[in-house]
Amino acid sequence: MPKFLSPFEKPAYFEQALFLYTKYSKFLDDDYARNGLSIFDYFENLVIQTSPFFYVIVENDEVCGFVYLDNIIGDSNRLHSAELTTCFDKRYWGNFTKLCAVLFLGFCFEKCGFQKIKALVYPENFRVKTLLKFAGFEKEALLKDETLRNNKLQDIEVYSCRKAKK
Repeated sequence: MPKFLSPFEKPAYFEQALFLYTKYSKFLDDDYARNGLSIFDYFENLVIQTSPFFYVIVENDEVCGFVYLDNIIGDSNRLHSAELTTCFDKRYWGNFTKLCAVLFLGFCFEKCGFQKIKALVYPENFRVKTLLKFAGFEKEALLKDETLRNNKLQDIEVYSCRKAKK
């Protein structure tokens, strides 16, 4: 069963998550993300800025991936929505990522009280879009020419999932 832990719980967790970020950053970031920072400094800042909502996903003491929430809307008493970003090592793609998505969304809605979770996805990232749809996300919008990526205009698709009404 996967565990969602702080990347600072063990030094190896942070190092393994940094390795994953380095390996897959071209699927996560646009041209503006690092703003001149080294990969290490950028990733460390990202973890700190998104804490306490940055988690490494661990199974058998190995980091399989990471997930974090940012651009949170709400206040200290009530959280409304956030943007989700996730990254998994290729060895864990498939059923494991589906299980993690369901578990993490349950945590977001039931434990944290979020009403809506969004994900911004590059249109060509079919793996992530398939995972999002499996977890109950629906496409909300296409943002044309939203950013630059590899020095070219880049569209972004917006997906969202809402807390089930009881």
